[in-house]
Amino acid sequence: MYKHMQLSKFIQKTLNIHHKNIYTPPKAFSCLCGQIYLKKLNHRHEIIRVHSTQSDQHRQKVVIETSTPKIVYEDLKEKVLTGPSDVVEETFWKEKIDPYVKLARWDRPIGVYLLYWPCAWSIALGSIPGNVPMHATLQTAGLFLVGAGLMRGAGCTINDLWDRDVDAKVERTKNRPLVTGAISHTQAMVFLAAQLSLALGILTQLNCYSVALGASSMLLVVTYPLAKRFTNYPQIFLGATFNWGALLGYSAIQGNIDLAVCGPLYAGALAWTVFYDTIYAHQDKEDDRRVGIKSTALTFGKNTRPALCATLAISIGCLVEAGRAAEMGVGYNVAILAYAAHAIRQLYTLDTENPDDCASKFKSNSAIGLIILLGILAGGYSKYTDNKRNNPEQHATGSCFFS
Repeated sequence: MYKHMQLSKFIQKTLNIHHKNIYTPPKAFSCLCGQIYLKKLNHRHEIIRVHSTQSDQHRQKVVIETSTPKIVYEDLKEKVLTGPSDVVEETFWKEKIDPYVKLARWDRPIGVYLLYWPCAWSIALGSIPGNVPMHATLQTAGLFLVGAGLMRGAGCTINDLWDRDVDAKVERTKNRPLVTGAISHTQAMVFLAAQLSLALGILTQLNCYSVALGASSMLLVVTYPLAKRFTNYPQIFLGATFNWGALLGYSAIQGNIDLAVCGPLYAGALAWTVFYDTIYAHQDKEDDRRVGIKSTALTFGKNTRPALCATLAISIGCLVEAGRAAEMGVGYNVAILAYAAHAIRQLYTLDTENPDDCASKFKSNSAIGLIILLGILAGGYSKYTDNKRNNPEQHATGSCFFS
């Protein structure tokens, strides 16, 4: 009995071992990426990845063919968004248009504003008598704004034509179009003629008195860039040229000028120009000294603050007198006080050795122009309405050539 049981266990054990060792061929299958796997059909159902250089290469090929690398995508996106036409337009602007914009300084409109404010003051003062329709005043103000842009551009073009050799030696001006050759001398002359022709077209819209008065300023426009070669006070010549609109605006409205109003207005605006342009000139004083260019920044030197205080006092005094002659109200006097406070703050905080600070102070003077204009409107409103009530008949002076 014992022997029989032992024999049975031996036979069973032998059969189990044989069963485990029975070879079952694995089944092969591949995924979509091309990788090959083997599946063994045993009691654990194992899945084994088979490494294959060929399958890896195939998978890489699939990935490359079915996806777009980011760098390629961004490049294609840029080409789609810009396109050949945009590239052509950008090139055309940089090579053909931008040099003329820079020559006329239209990319820096602060000069246009500073030229326009005295014109606007004069137009507003000329409208106070109330004998001119409001639409004529607004039309004149618009014409003067366009004219200011053209004449400022013409003045800058003339300045660069005179100073091309000097500009090449000054750090701030060495990249101007005439210096770099982006615009030739002949092209600059043609551009100047175009600007002056358009400005003349604006001038012919005014009355004959104003046409003659405006034409008389051309001598100053052409020669003031030379002043820094022979006088220590070229900013006075600039002020005389830059503020001609303080006379012209009044005559464009009334057909003549009232010297009691326009005389001190012109003098006050001229002194204001000396004030802010002296600050501006401190940016270039070292280069100016080296190349022999004169300016009030060099003339005043360490006495810049006292000199500018005197200039400011003259400007404020003249503007107060112009307001008195025009019978301005309280609003105008408040504006003059605001002008004085703004200018005194400039003087107190000015660092003449810091070009960036000088440039910032110079640009802030555009706010002064607006303050004074608002003061004229506020201080003259009551008188304007009274004059309109007492003078119901209104007329506008017509064009000298097209009336």
